[in-house]
Amino acid sequence: MKKILKTSILIFALCLLFNRPNLAFSGYEEEINQEIKNLNDKISGSKKKIDDIQTKQKEYTDLITQKRSEQGSLSNDLEILNAQIAKTQLEIDASELEIDKTNLEIKKTSLDIQDKDDQIAKEKEHIATMLKLMYKQDQVTALEILLLNNSLADFINQLQYLENTNEEISNSVKNLKDAKDTLEENKRLLIAKQEELTKLKTTLEEQKAALNSQQEDKSFVLEETKQSEKKYQYLLEAARKEQERTSAEISNLEKSVREKLDKLKNNPELNYTGFIWPTGKSYITATFHDPDYPFRRTLGEHSGLDIRASYGTTLRAAANGYVARVKFDGTKNYAYIMIIHGDGLSTVYGHVSGVNVKADDYVTQGQIIGRTGGIPGSPGSGPFCTGAHLHFEVRKNGIPVDPTEYLP
Repeated sequence: MKKILKTSILIFALCLLFNRPNLAFSGYEEEINQEIKNLNDKISGSKKKIDDIQTKQKEYTDLITQKRSEQGSLSNDLEILNAQIAKTQLEIDASELEIDKTNLEIKKTSLDIQDKDDQIAKEKEHIATMLKLMYKQDQVTALEILLLNNSLADFINQLQYLENTNEEISNSVKNLKDAKDTLEENKRLLIAKQEELTKLKTTLEEQKAALNSQQEDKSFVLEETKQSEKKYQYLLEAARKEQERTSAEISNLEKSVREKLDKLKNNPELNYTGFIWPTGKSYITATFHDPDYPFRRTLGEHSGLDIRASYGTTLRAAANGYVARVKFDGTKNYAYIMIIHGDGLSTVYGHVSGVNVKADDYVTQGQIIGRTGGIPGSPGSGPFCTGAHLHFEVRKNGIPVDPTEYLP
């Protein structure tokens, strides 16, 4: 009876040792592996489409560069606008593909995590079973083992089995740790992918806003010029002269207002402590000295940021300061607010559609000073304004500088 019991235990243990359940060969795992393979194929397809889009984008970039090197004309500038619109649409298509690809990668990582969870569960089950077996063997003394075996050779085989069992437990623990480490890495990758997805969705919305702005630019040009080259050149010239007058006016004000403030005693309110975004941080449709600014050749370098903002958006002071100038008459002439700050800095808020302050007012950071505009033909827009936005300038000792170096 004892011999039968001994033999049964040994056979059961050997079965556990050499016929251990292997998830890799289960139908469930094969199903997961097939799904992961299908996802990998889809991810590869998305990458190929993105590469094709990037090739087309380069073609539009080259076309824009070529057209900018030619003499400025209505037809040329319209071609540039068309190319920019097409290029932005491709950027939107690429972002949507990136979002799809990232979603697929998230799904694939989730399946990897599920697979590792299952492997960990199997490994835990195997270790538990082996420990139970070892525990039963530990209750048997060396003398009892000798009595249960018919020969010394059987006893040596039994010891070898115990040694193999211990090694198997050690390997199982190592496998469990490796699976756990892989699982944690997969989870970290999943979190990173989800964060990337959120950023991609934000980028997509910004690109769509840029596309709308560019389409508005084109519509404005077509509406105002009626396809007349003469009318187009007239509008550009009017905008150039207005820009020159405004720039000279702002430079003179900068100097005269600071001289007046220097004569006043104790102006701690002008201590510069940093700027905030005047309309809240939003999509930039044109950067400082933007090489893609569509009217760069005619109007010169872009002296500030064009911040995308719907018509009538609340406008706030970027920092404490004194209002040097409020130019607004309710017509479609160019309107702006200029504020003097500490540390030689000043800010200009252009294309305003409404004002809440007047010259010589003291304002605090975040105080409402007016409303944004920028829609062609609306109050404060100016002779050649395209798309709803705020033109925001930062000047250091009267000279325009890049606002992004001062904004949070």
